[in-house]
Amino acid sequence: MDWDEGKIFTNDLNLPGDGAAANAASDADVLHSGVPLPPARARRTFREFVRTFHRVGSGVFPYREQLLQNVRRGVHVLNVHLADLKFFGLQDLVMEKPATYLPEFSAAATALARELASDSLKQMRIDDGSDASSLIHNTHSQIQITLSSDQETTPIRQINASHVNRLVKIRGIVISASRTRPKATAIHVKCRSCGHAMTLQCKSAFGQVSMPRACGRDRLPEEKECPMDPYVTIPDRCAYVDIQTLKLQESPEVVPTGEMPRHILLSATRTLANRLAPGTRIVAIGIYDTFNSSAGRKLSSGSIRTPYLRVVGLENDVGAASSGAAASYTPEEEERMLELSREPELYEKIWSSVAPSISGDYTKDIKRAVACLLFGGSRKVLPDGMKLRGDINVLLLGDPSTAKSQFLKFVEKVAPIGVYTSGKGSSAAGLTASVIKDSRGEFYLEGGAMVLADGGVVCIDEFDKMREQDRVAIHEAMEQQTISVAKAGITTVLNSRVSVLAAANPVYGRYDDERSAAENIDFLPTILSRFDLIFIVRDVRDAARDRHIARHVVGVHISASSAANKKGGEGASSKTTTGTDEIDLDLMKKYIAYCRNKRAPRLSVAAAETLRNHYVSIRGDMRKRTMRNNNDVSTIPITVRQLEAIVRIAESLAKMTLSREADVSHVEEAIRLFKVSTISAANSGVASLAVGSVEMRKNVQRMEAALKSRMAIGRSASVRKLREDFAKQGYARPVIDLAIETAAKRGDMQFHNQKKFLKRRR
Repeated sequence: MDWDEGKIFTNDLNLPGDGAAANAASDADVLHSGVPLPPARARRTFREFVRTFHRVGSGVFPYREQLLQNVRRGVHVLNVHLADLKFFGLQDLVMEKPATYLPEFSAAATALARELASDSLKQMRIDDGSDASSLIHNTHSQIQITLSSDQETTPIRQINASHVNRLVKIRGIVISASRTRPKATAIHVKCRSCGHAMTLQCKSAFGQVSMPRACGRDRLPEEKECPMDPYVTIPDRCAYVDIQTLKLQESPEVVPTGEMPRHILLSATRTLANRLAPGTRIVAIGIYDTFNSSAGRKLSSGSIRTPYLRVVGLENDVGAASSGAAASYTPEEEERMLELSREPELYEKIWSSVAPSISGDYTKDIKRAVACLLFGGSRKVLPDGMKLRGDINVLLLGDPSTAKSQFLKFVEKVAPIGVYTSGKGSSAAGLTASVIKDSRGEFYLEGGAMVLADGGVVCIDEFDKMREQDRVAIHEAMEQQTISVAKAGITTVLNSRVSVLAAANPVYGRYDDERSAAENIDFLPTILSRFDLIFIVRDVRDAARDRHIARHVVGVHISASSAANKKGGEGASSKTTTGTDEIDLDLMKKYIAYCRNKRAPRLSVAAAETLRNHYVSIRGDMRKRTMRNNNDVSTIPITVRQLEAIVRIAESLAKMTLSREADVSHVEEAIRLFKVSTISAANSGVASLAVGSVEMRKNVQRMEAALKSRMAIGRSASVRKLREDFAKQGYARPVIDLAIETAAKRGDMQFHNQKKFLKRRR
C-alpha cells in the first residue's frame, strides 16, 4: 500500500478477483480522468506494465523476460516501445512529463528486477543447487529505461520553447562527440567541523550543485554554530554514471538554401554513451531540457538558458545510406521500383535524366559517368579483412562555361546524401576531421564534409584552387575510404565511404591543345590515379555545335519563363523541354537509394575474361606510347587502380537494372567510358618533344646548366621572361620548354602561380 498518499486505505482481501488488477484498473481510471497520477501510484502502474504486458494470444511477457535476461547479463537497461504504454494509459504521461515519470518507471523496474532475480535464484537452487550470488549483485544498480517510438520526427529548426520538459524525437547527423567521462548524480558532503553528512542530488546533465553555505545539523541552543562554507565533498561516497556529450546537426539535404545548419547538444548517459562516432546518422528520443551556461550567465544573470536533449533512446537512421541498414519501403514503392527496373532502354533513360537542362554531344558521356557515380559499384570485404571500395570518383577538367558546376549541383540534389563544397573555401580539416577544444579545455572530434556525407557523394568545385596540402589530406579518404586522426591524444579512424565528383580548370585557365597533358594538368599522379574517370571538357568553337547549344539554352530560358508565369497552374511542370522520357527527380532519387540498398552485383566469368584481355591491351598501348616518347611517363597513370575502376563501373551499370551479375555488355560499356575519358585525357595534347636524339639531349643539358647558372637556390623568376631571354641567346623554344619541364619533374625547380613563375629548390 502507498502510505505516503495521505488517504484512507481499505483491505480488499475478502473481495473476489485480483487485488493488483483492481488497483491497476483504478489507476487507469485516474489516468483517463485527466487528473495527474501521484508518483507512488505511477510507480505501481509501471511495475504492473512490465510484469503483465503481453501480446494478445502470444502468452509471452516481453518486458519481463527482457528485464530478467538483461539482469543476468549484467546489463541494467530496459528498452520500452512507447506505443505499448498506451494500453496502460501511461503514454501521454511519459510524453508530457518525462522528467517526472521516467524516474518512477526506473524505480519500478529496479524493484521488479530484484523480485524476479530473487525468484529465479530460488528456482536455480532448487533445480541444480548452483550458486547465483552474481545474480543478486547485478540487481543492486538502478535500471535505465530507454525508449523507442514509431512517431514522426520533429525537425531541429522547429523545436521551440513549447517543447521544453517534453519528450522529443529528432533526426540528424552526429558531427562531434566528446570523451566519455564520469558524472556525479549524488554528491556526498560532510561538515568539516561537526561531521554532519548529507547527500545532494544532481540530476541535470550540465547543471551544477550549489553547496550549502551553512551547516544543516539540528543543534541545541547552547551549541556553537559551524563556520560558513563548512561542507567538503567525499568523492569515495558519491554516485557516478558515464556521460558523453554529442552535437547533432541537421542533415545537409534538409537545410534550406542560404540557411546555416542548426544543431543541438545531446547528453547520453550509461548504456547510451560511447556508442556513436561523428558522421553517424541517428534518430534520438529525449527530454528537451535547458541549463544555465556561462554565456547565459554573462548575458542576463541566468534568464537566458541553453537548450539540450537528455537522450533516452538512440536508433540508427534506417532511411540513410550511411546507417548500414536497408531502408524500409512500402509494397507499392517496391513494385514501382521493380517495374522501373524492367523498362526497356533504362540506361538510356537514366543518363538522359541527369541534368536535363544541359545539352551537347560532349555531355553525353559525362552524363553516363555521373549516372554510374550515383549508383556506385559493390563494396567488398575480403577474407583477410581488407575492404575494397565500391564508390566511383569522377574528375571534370576543362574550360570555363562548360557546365561543370551545374553537374555538381544536380548530383548534390539527386544523390541520397550529397554535400557540395568549393575547393577555395575548404581546408583539410573542413573536408576530413578536426579536433576542437571546448570551453572546459577538453578536446573532442568534429567531422568534416567527407565524414558527414558518409554513404553519399561529395561535390568539390574549383578543385584546382585547393592548396596542395589540403588535396593530399583526402588521398586516404578517396581510396581507403577512412580518415585517420591522431591529434591531441585522440587516435581514431572515421568512415568516409563517399564518391567524389570534382571540377577543375587547367593550369592556364583554358585547355591548350598545343601543350601536353602534363603541362595542362597541375595535379600529381597520386591524386589523379584515385579518380576512376577523368574527362577533359573543351570549349570547341564550331558553328554547328554553337548553334545547337544556343538553341537549347534559349529554349530552357523560354520554358522557365513560361512556367514562372503560370505560377503552378496545370501547365507548370518540373520537366524541361529536353524530352518526355525523362525520369522524375524524386523518383530517380528514390530509385538510386533503392538500388544501392538492394543490389551488390558481381562480375560474371565471361565478363571477367573480357576485362582481363582489355586491360592487358590498354597497358600494352601505354607502354608503347611511353617508349615512343622516350620514357616520358604520362601524367595520368594507368595502373591496377584503373582496372578496379572498370570493375566498379561495370557493377554500377548492372545495378541500374537490379541485375545480380555484370555481364559482357556491361564490361564493354565500362571500357568504352574509360577509353573516352581517362585514356583520351592521357593522350590529349601534343606528344612530348623528347625525341631521344643525341643532339636534343645535349641541347637540353646545356639549357639546364644555363638555367641553374642564372637562378640561385631559393630565387624565383617569371617563366615568360626566362623563355624570352634564352630565346635571344639562340636556344630553340622546344628545348627551353623541355629543359624547364625536366628540371621541374626532377625536383630541381618548382612551378608557382599556375606555372607562371619558376623557383629553384636545389
